[in-house]
Amino acid sequence: MIISVASGKGGTGKTTVAVNLALALNNVQFLDCDVEEPNAHLFLKPDIKDRKIATVPVPVVDESKCDYCGKCRDICAYGAIAVIPQDEEMKGSILIFPHLCHSCGGCSLLCPQDAIKEGNKEIGIIEVGSCGGIQFVHGKLNIGEIMSPPLIKQVKEYINPARTVIIDAPPGTSCPVIASVKGSDFCILVTEPTPFGLNDLVLAVEVLEKLQIPHGVVVNRSDIGDNKVDLYCKEKNISILMRIPFNKEIALLYSRGIPIVEEKKEYVRKFQEMFNLIENRNYQYEI
Repeated sequence: MIISVASGKGGTGKTTVAVNLALALNNVQFLDCDVEEPNAHLFLKPDIKDRKIATVPVPVVDESKCDYCGKCRDICAYGAIAVIPQDEEMKGSILIFPHLCHSCGGCSLLCPQDAIKEGNKEIGIIEVGSCGGIQFVHGKLNIGEIMSPPLIKQVKEYINPARTVIIDAPPGTSCPVIASVKGSDFCILVTEPTPFGLNDLVLAVEVLEKLQIPHGVVVNRSDIGDNKVDLYCKEKNISILMRIPFNKEIALLYSRGIPIVEEKKEYVRKFQEMFNLIENRNYQYEI
């Protein structure tokens, strides 16, 4: 079973829920797909055993073959290729902007002179290791890279279907989140009972409805704010799977990089019960 943990905004406790759920279960694989700011390793402290450079294909032009016809420029929907045609007074030129390239391969496929091949551009690294019995994988996007979905997809290539897979998704509702949660059997949305929390929860629910991924909600810092998250979940018939209180002891553990389940053993049972609800599809709205 693949369970992704997401949130419409940062700072809601998404990684806290993902890490503690993984530690409360057996036979788990943990994928940190928040490749721009991975932080699950700060809590799981995995022993990294393998590192792999992640690359994407980008066009490389052999200008000795190129006649600057511009067909590669015309096929590129993202403006990653600029062509200056040649004339009697000036030799033509072609410019490639790798950061804009989406690696579709259209330019090399359609080049009539066969002047475009694909080379590899490094975008980050993937690290693989273990934490006790947990298989651990995360990606780290290189500074300056503007697209994280290619690296997220490469991290997800390590999914082990023989284990319960926990995916820690990036915050928000844009392309990186969609790349992370796509293919999940269930998505846990972590929110907080505030106007900001509700606003971004609504956006996240709309994304999951489009993707047709079953989902439920964990309310973190549940005893602050108001009851509008509860009312929204009741209206949408979305199950509230767990509530985590606004607790100084939990906050102190977090600040020291210590998962809740390691110090507050009652939470092992709570996270196991939440997983059982998800696994058996035995969840319904409860206020």
